[in-house]
Amino acid sequence: MTTLESSFAPKRCIQEAFDADEHAQNLTRWQQEYDQLSPGSFYGRLDEVALETMQVFKEHTGQALRQDCRVWPESLWIGIPTTHQGSRINGQALGAGEVMCRPGGRDFELVTPERFDIYGLVIQLPALTAAAKRQGVSLDTHWHAMPRRQAAGDTLRAVSFLIERLLTSQTLAIASHIHQDILLMALLELLQVEQSSAELPPSYAHRKEVVDRVKRYVDEHLEGPVTMEELCQLTHVSRRTLQYSFTTILGISPLQFLRLTRLNRVRRALRAASPQQSVTEIATYWGFWHLGQFAHDYKQQFGESPSQTLSTKTL
Repeated sequence: MTTLESSFAPKRCIQEAFDADEHAQNLTRWQQEYDQLSPGSFYGRLDEVALETMQVFKEHTGQALRQDCRVWPESLWIGIPTTHQGSRINGQALGAGEVMCRPGGRDFELVTPERFDIYGLVIQLPALTAAAKRQGVSLDTHWHAMPRRQAAGDTLRAVSFLIERLLTSQTLAIASHIHQDILLMALLELLQVEQSSAELPPSYAHRKEVVDRVKRYVDEHLEGPVTMEELCQLTHVSRRTLQYSFTTILGISPLQFLRLTRLNRVRRALRAASPQQSVTEIATYWGFWHLGQFAHDYKQQFGESPSQTLSTKTL
């Protein structure tokens, strides 16, 4: 076996975070923003290894999250959760035997449950194409369009095992290109056979558009309260349809979405505040007028008071 103690060995990085959005920034070259959905203190860990044309990682998040993500351009990301229950990609629930799949340079949304672990593998597209050509493998073309992909259980277990072994090995003295070649073979097996995921119900596209329209509107009106009546008028649907749309796409109600989005925005503002800004100033700017209730809700959601967040903010 080829081993070496030099710069040719892959580089490993382990990072921990106690704030969801801080954790989102730890993944190299990704553009991400995380909103915490479940209440309690946050803990996240990221184990990452950089290979020549690959990024390999395992991510642990202790709380349920809504994640806005974009991987670096000219790449392909494969995400393999250790459990599929409770996770969604672009509003589509992940089924047994499915992996997440997204090209670089495009925004996508994940909803993940509490105590969630996922293996991630990002490959530069030229390297993937060249490897497929060398091996005589015809790659499935549907991964550009479909965020979920069926995979054989044996293949999933093999890829997960290879990533776990790479991330937890006591020594990384094996040359980077050897790790990469092994992972490439497993990745080609995952991508070469066309396997369609479960059919989406006819209502999916309409419900996704309802949720997306609300998200765009809320992004423009976060500084003040938004009512259910406004959202129904905006989307031209009934309260019941609005409710069904959110529970289908995000797994939470529209009222939960409004409340949690504003709380997460306040948390970001507190962490980025200038020395002159106060909790009261920031909370009222974001539309929280009853400060006692706000402080209670904030501590219940994040496991600390607003003043604690402000005093330990990132400069």
